Amino acid sequence: MRTLHDNALGLFADELTHLSTQQQYQAVAVTIKGYYGKQWAATKAQADAKQTKQVYYFSIEFMPGRLMASNLLNLGIKDTVEAGLRELGLDPAAIYAAEVDPGLGNGGLGRLASAFLDSMASVGMAGNGNGIRYQYGLFQQRFVDGYQVELPDDWLREPNMWETRKENRAVIIKYGGQVELRPRANGSLQAIYHNTDDVLAVPYDTPMVGYRTGVVNTMRLWQAESVPGRAHNLADKARVDAITQILYPDDSDSAGRELRLRQEYFFVSAGIQSIMTHFKRFHQELNLLPKFVAIHINDTHPAMAVLELMRILLDEEELDWDEAWRLTVATLSYTNHTLMAEALETWPEAMFAGLLPRLYQIAGEIDRRFRARYRQQYGDLLVNRVAPLGDGQLRMAYLAVIGSHAVNGVAKLHSELLKTRVLKDLYAIFPERFSNQTNGITPRRWVQLADEPLAQLIDSKIGQPWRRDPMLLRRLSQYENNDEFLMALNAAKLANKQRLAQVIEHQLGLKVNPQAMFDVQIKRLHAYKRQLLHVFGILEAYLALKKGEKRPPRVHVFGAKAAPSYQYAKAVIKLMNAVADMVNHDPAVNQSLQVAFLPNYGVTLAEQIVPAADISEQISLAGTEASGTSNMKLMATGAITLATLDGANIEIRQAAGERAMATFGLTSEQVAFAQQNQSYRAAAQYEADPTLHRIVDMLTDGSIPGVESEGRMIRTELLDYNDSYFVLADFASYVAASRKLDQLWAEPKAWAKLALANIAASGQFSADFTVERYGRDIWQVLPSQPIES
Repeated sequence: MRTLHDNALGLFADELTHLSTQQQYQAVAVTIKGYYGKQWAATKAQADAKQTKQVYYFSIEFMPGRLMASNLLNLGIKDTVEAGLRELGLDPAAIYAAEVDPGLGNGGLGRLASAFLDSMASVGMAGNGNGIRYQYGLFQQRFVDGYQVELPDDWLREPNMWETRKENRAVIIKYGGQVELRPRANGSLQAIYHNTDDVLAVPYDTPMVGYRTGVVNTMRLWQAESVPGRAHNLADKARVDAITQILYPDDSDSAGRELRLRQEYFFVSAGIQSIMTHFKRFHQELNLLPKFVAIHINDTHPAMAVLELMRILLDEEELDWDEAWRLTVATLSYTNHTLMAEALETWPEAMFAGLLPRLYQIAGEIDRRFRARYRQQYGDLLVNRVAPLGDGQLRMAYLAVIGSHAVNGVAKLHSELLKTRVLKDLYAIFPERFSNQTNGITPRRWVQLADEPLAQLIDSKIGQPWRRDPMLLRRLSQYENNDEFLMALNAAKLANKQRLAQVIEHQLGLKVNPQAMFDVQIKRLHAYKRQLLHVFGILEAYLALKKGEKRPPRVHVFGAKAAPSYQYAKAVIKLMNAVADMVNHDPAVNQSLQVAFLPNYGVTLAEQIVPAADISEQISLAGTEASGTSNMKLMATGAITLATLDGANIEIRQAAGERAMATFGLTSEQVAFAQQNQSYRAAAQYEADPTLHRIVDMLTDGSIPGVESEGRMIRTELLDYNDSYFVLADFASYVAASRKLDQLWAEPKAWAKLALANIAASGQFSADFTVERYGRDIWQVLPSQPIES
């Protein structure tokens, strides 16, 4: 630990033991950086020397979580370092806790992107992340009188110890101005810019350490700065700073929309310029670009990559249109992450043309050529529906499909619905481009790091090779009738629940019973995810207990943020907190029913909740959730899923067995039929079910204190607007499925057996396998260290 002492002295001119915990964390981080620094440099040098094909994963969100423990685990030195810290009288857990959790995402999209970077390094794939270095994360969530309040997430207040500023790799981003097209001698057009608003994009690189592979890949996040040497007033500087100031600025007005557009072009242009500069260092022939570069568009936010790559190939490399288009399509691929029509991003043509005039010209030419090529074969109606330009909008999802060689969904059901509903017309034109790549998670973080009691139990039975190849977890099935193992499994879960109970008491002042069933729903707050249905289930139990019915004790645990401008979701949050307050303070029920809504949900909080869950609520309306990944995390730590047949829930059920999941609700086909025929009548559901009638009435009759206006808003959505997400339709079957879990809870060994079935089947949802499939099917990049099962 001599180096650690030296680093402490070098950073703070003081002895290690005299430093604050934050300073100790920084000294340890610098020591770890010295350990992997050579591997990082060697990884880049080797890839250049061998001319390895590089994957560039473009995402507006990345949620890596805290990196210290993960880096130590992946380097294979975690136990050694922790033992050394203890010898010095330091607490490793306290040092880990000093690290800030970067909130550079809103949910599954950003966590998936980070999981993929971890996995690419862990299978030996040359993979790079490309995104934005937001000055402030999503927001710090607090509850005041039950209402969500958003505070700035100043995650860079202390130094980010893992990043490296690469000012020598900065590039210029051009906005606005005018573009003049002049004919070149070869007949192509030269784009000449006038009066542009230029911004400097400076990259900050963060290492992505592979699991015991020696591979260290890079996540590159871009920061907007004023161009040096040019005069800027304070207003100009503020406009530049705003580009990378916050994730998802409020886009409820045109100024917010334009800022979002500036953000998206910023990281796309910076990333593609950087890629082309690196490629041209080693290759003079541009036709080799798809052989050495794969650019992946993670959802529609980076879809401008189609236009920006075309701009560079046409304007800077002087290729003709046909060759530039061929290379663009061969280089780009696109993942769609939504079935929500409103989430298929579009931009007003006038706004886009004003801010990005050259890209708008290119979009217009793509649109013209697309229409000319496919009109005769498919007809005007179909082509008009899916052309990039339509109804005064530039339609980014359609542009991404047209400009990519591969398009995928993220669960089998989702991918089928893309082909039959959301992107049906484009599938008719480009059927060969579509595939399914079911999402994955990193068991290293969710089991090895977050659930040490379970990880050690698994080690004791099947050894440690599962840590490298999670498919080996299937060997646990041999213990399904071993009472000793099943009781040990329950004991490991209890230890995690006791730990979470301490977190709940510390944060909420609420003492919960660790012996109770922990019923968990953790995800972004959105109407389609139906936290409201979960609340109605709590109210059903509340009414039953008030009547004297006996129920096994349950603690309902929530974590969720609502977008600041999403008023309906914020009304649901207020209701959730009001119900929690009512239930937790009612002595007639609070021995059997408690509700804990933990604020500021993120990766670190998820690491505390996931291992403690007995029930995993995955209750989106069938046909609305693309995949889900919390379902996989909770499955991997032994939670039993209470679910609709939506997203990846279907594949989890197939993997673990039908008995290992409690399913309910309408199928996606039934939902689609009711929507198409407008046959659903929410009011009829309300009138037919006395319990449901009572619960809906509680929203507005004063039974739940403090939710008068929010209750009216929710009731109006359910009854006047006909319950867009079929909460009332699925209520009875949801309660019935939940009651079956009550019955199962009375048999601890039977419960443990189903928990074991989930753990044993969870390996196939490792993101290591997911990125290997992407590499094989889409990127044409093979891992250097494939996982053998």
